Amino acid sequence: MLHSMKLFITFALIGITTFHINAQEKIEKKILIAYFSWSGNTREMAKQIQQQTGGDLFEIKTMKPYPSDYNECVDVAKKEQQANARPPLAAEVKDMATYDVVFIGHPKWCGTMPQPLFTFLEKYDLNGKTVIQFCTYGAMYSAGGWGDSEEDLKKLCPNATILEGLAIKGSTVKDSKDDVVKWLQKIGSFL
Repeated sequence: MLHSMKLFITFALIGITTFHINAQEKIEKKILIAYFSWSGNTREMAKQIQQQTGGDLFEIKTMKPYPSDYNECVDVAKKEQQANARPPLAAEVKDMATYDVVFIGHPKWCGTMPQPLFTFLEKYDLNGKTVIQFCTYGAMYSAGGWGDSEEDLKKLCPNATILEGLAIKGSTVKDSKDDVVKWLQKIGSFL
């Protein structure tokens, strides 16, 4: 009886040590949550991710802001996409090389990521990093929110490890915290 009790305590201590080591490994990974948001939906989703991961938030903003009127914004977005434009960004990520995990968030515009995301992803070397996409989309895309953005991300980050992303209908983001938590738990072992 005493021998089996010692054995149990030894295994229990090994389990605690292993858990502690794994927890330290997760803490050591530095996380960036970079996002572009026009209406505020993607910003809300980014904040939910930040609350769960403790990562650093970085809002991708263009030098020239987009029109606040929806139809005018759509017109600008379509013209940028047709011209394959790379709108200049207003700020830079300091020390991108120090991040291990980069969440990339955006609304779906014209069937893919907004053009500022192309600017951002072409600017930084994400080779060897874990990249995780999140996206918001409008009602007309209720069957799914990715469009071509998943494939575009893979093309722009060919040497990154790309994990399963999450797309949420923009009008439901504020009520989607549980979905965000479940998704992060699902991919958490890969972070």
